[in-house]
Amino acid sequence: MTDQSVAIRIQALAPAFAEAAQAWASRLALPLDGEAEFALQVGDHGLQMVDLGPQAPGPVRVDFVEGAVAHRRQFGGGSGQMIAKAVGIQPGVRPTVLDATAGLGRDAFVLASLGCEMKLIERQPIIAALLEDGLGRALRDAEVAPIAARMTLHCGNAIELMAAWQGEAPQVIYLDPMFPHRDKSALVKKEMRLFRPLVGDDLDAPALLAAALALASHRVVVKRPRKAPIIEGAKPSHALEGKSSRYDVYAKKALKG
Repeated sequence: MTDQSVAIRIQALAPAFAEAAQAWASRLALPLDGEAEFALQVGDHGLQMVDLGPQAPGPVRVDFVEGAVAHRRQFGGGSGQMIAKAVGIQPGVRPTVLDATAGLGRDAFVLASLGCEMKLIERQPIIAALLEDGLGRALRDAEVAPIAARMTLHCGNAIELMAAWQGEAPQVIYLDPMFPHRDKSALVKKEMRLFRPLVGDDLDAPALLAAALALASHRVVVKRPRKAPIIEGAKPSHALEGKSSRYDVYAKKALKG
């Protein structure tokens, strides 16, 4: 949930966006002015989060149409990517997936671009707002809209939402709990600087894993830094390891076409 000790304000980047800024301020219960460490800005590029401190990195927004996400969609290796193998994508098999720690939605977008129907849960309201805004812009782009249409976002506590799940269970549940990252890439550092004060580390990861294992019909996949310990609780059946990340796979039942 939002750390109330972190001061955030909503800011319209031009008069034309004042009404939209007011709507977000009301919805997120955030002020439009006053002293703040961070600003959630509304402008030409949609919604973006920016650190207002000295020597701060640039703004972070969710963009599924251009930039790194678009490049990965076009040149990222398709169903040969490790995340695709981890969730069980294979010829004739595109499992339904719940990403219960959606964040900025990049991994969910990769899986949606490969044909998976995705449900996303994000519990931090500001991150969920950025993701909602990015999905809305993606739905207005002719090329990306069919992918975004496979992504349904819910804002709330994933443990509670999974426990009260209605309807058919997702075949695969994907988890990427916040962890003390050691990644040195500028992008990760920029996003961690912005979001770690809001979300901290996911200390309830064991409960999240237990809820996922209780709900998923076929498997649970947990993304971890390569050298990080497994989440406390059940042991994974196997793992896929890359240069910086690892996917712990908890298999319950074989995925078949």
